[in-house]
Amino acid sequence: MRWLIVAGMWLVGLAAVALAVAVASGWWVLAVIALAFACVGTRDLLQRRHSILRNYPVLGHARFLLERIRPEIQQYFVESATDGTPFDRETRDLVYERAKGTKDDEPFGTERDVQAPGHEFMAHSLRARHAGEETPTVRLGGPDCARPYDIALLNVSAMSFGSLSGNAVEAMNAGAARGGFAHDTGEGGISSHHRRHGGDLIWEIGSGYFGCRTATGHFDPELFAAKAADDQVKAISVKLSQGAKPGLGGVLPGAKVSAEIAATRGVPVGQTVISPPAHSAFDTPNELVDFIATLRTLSGGKPVGFKLCVGSRVEFLGICKAMVEKGVTADFVIVDGAEGGTGAAPVEFEDHMGMPLTEGLMLVHNALVGAGLRDRVKIGASGKVASGSDIVKRVIQGADFTLAARAMMFAVGCIQAQACHTNHCPVGVATQDPARARALDVPDKAARVHRFQKSTVASAKQMVASMGLDGFDELRPSMLNRRIDAHTTRTYAELYEWLLPGELLDNPPDGWLTDWIDADADRF
Repeated sequence: MRWLIVAGMWLVGLAAVALAVAVASGWWVLAVIALAFACVGTRDLLQRRHSILRNYPVLGHARFLLERIRPEIQQYFVESATDGTPFDRETRDLVYERAKGTKDDEPFGTERDVQAPGHEFMAHSLRARHAGEETPTVRLGGPDCARPYDIALLNVSAMSFGSLSGNAVEAMNAGAARGGFAHDTGEGGISSHHRRHGGDLIWEIGSGYFGCRTATGHFDPELFAAKAADDQVKAISVKLSQGAKPGLGGVLPGAKVSAEIAATRGVPVGQTVISPPAHSAFDTPNELVDFIATLRTLSGGKPVGFKLCVGSRVEFLGICKAMVEKGVTADFVIVDGAEGGTGAAPVEFEDHMGMPLTEGLMLVHNALVGAGLRDRVKIGASGKVASGSDIVKRVIQGADFTLAARAMMFAVGCIQAQACHTNHCPVGVATQDPARARALDVPDKAARVHRFQKSTVASAKQMVASMGLDGFDELRPSMLNRRIDAHTTRTYAELYEWLLPGELLDNPPDGWLTDWIDADADRF
């Protein structure tokens, strides 16, 4: 249809030229206008840099016009259109600029109110230094892991093929391959789009066991072992819950279950797929730990961990007790914040279920430290990670590495149109419509994903160096400040309780004692 419209413009323009020559010069006005539109439309359809213009030739230029004349007009139209979205304009612009490789410095200082309660900042040092050239990584793999994996500081968080288009998945994976960071598959399984460019994969196993399920929807160990043996799969993550909808399974309508998606997930074509709210392979913390050990064996010794949005401190402490009692640990835990995003979740779950990332991350870190497990279990943080400062803050709060979802979507062209659930994504990111998905040019967007990740990690490295530190392992809670009111700031060391190694085992503090006693390795 787009090409037909542009072809129609060419025909009208050429017809007007003929009439201007043969009949009256007044036809030149129409000829110039029609041919100008035809030229612009043809260029828009052929170029690969802007997804909006590939899907909306000529008309799409209106959006870029608003960008050029901001802040007054663009701020009114664009910000009001995306009111309530999780990232403000300043953060979105930062991601766009880094992904495109354009300058991300801003004149006239910050747009944030640094005197507002809740504002956080790091303590820099007068002994600031230049960041080193080395690329920081974190080793996933405890004593039971035969094939550890060195994961990057910032990685692609879980987003399934089906939620994202094949082109979006390919662009993220190609960017990960180029930059040496990991790509979490999401619970939808490993598709051909994940494999095409060879980027490192974290295979996420959800309650639907997509890609390793029996005909009745239960876990299939033989199928899992066959796929986990692929060298591209570097780690396995068991998804217990998801930030935006903890305690809720997903539904993929039968109309969206194409032959390709059905093959990826191991389900029948055209049949509605329901992910249960909980796993059938285990029902207690002890059984979860046993399942993790089984996956590690079946995968040939690759790192195995789990992902959750924290809800109950007692339940997580039950998992810690199970690991202590069995002497078997997960290799990593990915903490998903309740502010995590999704294209398909009830508003009540998005707003009122689950623990925000800051609280959840510190709880998991302290619980593992107090149980004497922290040196064996690495922690990933996933939720609104989009800048170098986000990485530094999350490491201070207890993380070893981070993952980003929406920021990576921005890098491949997402404009927060909030049409993910309609299949009408205007830039081809969150759609299974081939005509819309074609707008997303994989090589161009892969380069943007790579640039964004590299620039963001470089920013985090320089912030750590500006604090007078040699590496991320030197970050401490006393280095992150929060403004309490107009006259008071406190560090995280002062605001929160930080447990000592093994403290829960030896002498639980009063604030943890009741929950530690109530925690049970034999029940959630």
